[in-house]
Amino acid sequence: MRNHDDRIIIFDTTLRDGEQAPGCTLNGEEKMAIARQLARLGVDVIEAGFAFASPGDFEAVKKISEQIGTENGPIICSLARAIPADIKAAADALKPAVHSRIHTFISTSDIHLEYQLKKSRSEVLTIAEEMVAYAKSFVDDVEFSPMDAARSEPAYLYEVLTKAIAAGATTINIPDTVGYMTPSEFGDMIRGIKENVPNIDQAILSVHGHNDLGLAVASFLEAIKYGARQLECTINGIGERAGNAALEELVMALHVRRQYFNPFLGRSVDSETPLTGINTTEIYRTSRLVSNLTGMLVQPNKAIVGANAFAHESGIHQDGMLKNRQTYEIMDARSIGLNDNQIVLGKHSGRNAFRTRLKELGYDLADQELNKAFVRFKELADKKKETTDWDLESIVNDETQQPPELFRLEMVQVSCGNNAQPTATVRIRTPEGEELMDAAIGTGPVDAIYKAINRVVKVPNDLIEFSVQSVTAGIDAIGEVTIRLKHEERIFSGRSANTDIIVASAQAYINALNRLYSTVTNGSLNRTQAQQEAGREAASV
Repeated sequence: MRNHDDRIIIFDTTLRDGEQAPGCTLNGEEKMAIARQLARLGVDVIEAGFAFASPGDFEAVKKISEQIGTENGPIICSLARAIPADIKAAADALKPAVHSRIHTFISTSDIHLEYQLKKSRSEVLTIAEEMVAYAKSFVDDVEFSPMDAARSEPAYLYEVLTKAIAAGATTINIPDTVGYMTPSEFGDMIRGIKENVPNIDQAILSVHGHNDLGLAVASFLEAIKYGARQLECTINGIGERAGNAALEELVMALHVRRQYFNPFLGRSVDSETPLTGINTTEIYRTSRLVSNLTGMLVQPNKAIVGANAFAHESGIHQDGMLKNRQTYEIMDARSIGLNDNQIVLGKHSGRNAFRTRLKELGYDLADQELNKAFVRFKELADKKKETTDWDLESIVNDETQQPPELFRLEMVQVSCGNNAQPTATVRIRTPEGEELMDAAIGTGPVDAIYKAINRVVKVPNDLIEFSVQSVTAGIDAIGEVTIRLKHEERIFSGRSANTDIIVASAQAYINALNRLYSTVTNGSLNRTQAQQEAGREAASV
């Protein structure tokens, strides 16, 4: 990739850093679905995973390289510690991609060197140089990250970066690993690198940062002013701890405030050329997909993609909006893929109309998936007077993005009231095809359901989160239930949507149990010590 002085490269790490958020574990099919959507979104680089971390990660990187890493597709990247085995695994997994990148890293802060690596500065300097050269022997495109750069001694950081570029690094990524810096400090660090690394013009300067203080997006925008041309970010800002810089916020800030940022990229103030290659109309759809598959709900007041991002309740705001939308909106909702179409289809609509509308929304379903979704649509249309695009999206996601059906919920029935003991009865088909029924009492109807299901399934777990969100307004709205279960320090999410919140709660629990059960039976809960260590280090980049 040439040094893009006049535009911003979007490096998406949702499938690597984003997946490291507790409860965000994705299977291969889910990763592939997100990778396809990221390609439609138009990201420049997809960091598909950490190939050495586990066999599952290796296969995911390989399959994404095969199916998404085409001639006209994005660069496919794999993370690797500055260790030969990591780099070799990344190279092997990336072989099918037309455009591939190895992203290797090592700590450079004194605190990391002393307590994590237990190595001297000179040792790390040698390792960085040798491992970048080793990665370069496999691919032309090599990215190097000095982990915890924000807390590294500047003169030493400049020396490491100079050596890494001389060894073949084509992108230099500067991470604020612990989300500590303020925007002005981050900008000063980037300026210092530009002024003190003599060969920095031979590489693209990138930034990566965590949102521990809520400053990641602001810091990235400041870094652009001093020469950063690649932004490493995730959809919805998911990631370790407080997450990463949010892709949608960065892209729309550059879109809305283009005139402000144009001069920093050598453009005329009034240039209308987009600053990124992102198709902004795919932003909302991508956000929903990632939220559904990871189980990480988007808060209603989240910038750009939150449910309230384009909602107005204040009378003054509503009056202004009716007169001119620009009085209280700086963006058109349609620019991120939302539209004002409310009544889309009804109970008399046919399969062809249903398929056509789904294609307009960006869903191209196989016949089997379409049939399942159409049945759910007809059931919903019989219950609701109005069926919206949000309802359709919820149906499609619920029917086509579920885990393998090992345990199947055949029936759920509850009895509750203010003077009654909540009781639930469930009938479940096991993976062996046996139908089992049991009942339980609880503190409420959902608690009773989960206790009854546990009596049948008999898979140890702890329920650590239960959330309900309405898809649309009204008493007949679809309710989305998202839950998280914990088993042996691993977290598994489940999601379901239904106009009956009790049914949705039961199905979401079954979905999470199916993820848990399939992982346990495949033995993937027991990774090797080296792989666990790799995962811990990757969580910090």
